[in-house]
Amino acid sequence: MAIVVVTGTGTEVGKTVATAAVAAASLAQGLSVAVLKPAQTGVLEGGPGDAAEVARLAGEVTAVELARYPEPLAPATAARRSGRPAVTPEEIAEAAAKLSAVHDVVLVEGAGGLLVRYDEKGSTLADTASLLHAGVLLVAPAGLGTLNATALTAEAMRARKLTCLGVIIGSWASEPGLAERCNVLDLPESAGAPLLGALPQAAASLSPTAFRAAARDWLAPQLGGVWDPAAFAHVYGPPQPTAQG
Repeated sequence: MAIVVVTGTGTEVGKTVATAAVAAASLAQGLSVAVLKPAQTGVLEGGPGDAAEVARLAGEVTAVELARYPEPLAPATAARRSGRPAVTPEEIAEAAAKLSAVHDVVLVEGAGGLLVRYDEKGSTLADTASLLHAGVLLVAPAGLGTLNATALTAEAMRARKLTCLGVIIGSWASEPGLAERCNVLDLPESAGAPLLGALPQAAASLSPTAFRAAARDWLAPQLGGVWDPAAFAHVYGPPQPTAQG
């Protein structure tokens, strides 16, 4: 069954909402979905974490969290400071494999970016993806500065022989600026992978019913949606440059 690792170019780029959208689109196809959050940081015991947020937005998914640390830090640092055990790539891969045995789709949502450390050995989400032989979805912001971070993440994937399935824009403004419009064309080139979706800026604030109804409109067919990247680029791509003279 399909296991997909979801990472971002950094933190707060829309990974959880993107994961929820992919989960909702998969559920709409009649597929069973599990969401695995290996390490939740910055959330106290009893509070809703990212996996719970995916379930709230997407619907009937199996939400699993392996470790939780109260401070909003990288997993290895948060684990060390809390005195709790770190979670290893082997533990994450084992949990994902077990979920995959009884679900059609398993989405593994990382913390921060691809090379954030999970334990004192320096293990990363990339190591987990390698163990699972899983494709990686990259969530990126739309604005200025995203191309370098996207290219670096994609280069790190290639160096580790990981497959970048594509890029999802984690938050698309209703009135995008010039940088955002240009990046519609430039992001796929930086990633060396197709643009597979664009989530509206206010997606997370929608009611669960509205979110589930709209999710397929934000994602390309490869992810179970109906979003057309060419049509999106036609509407939101860069304007023609002004002639100088």
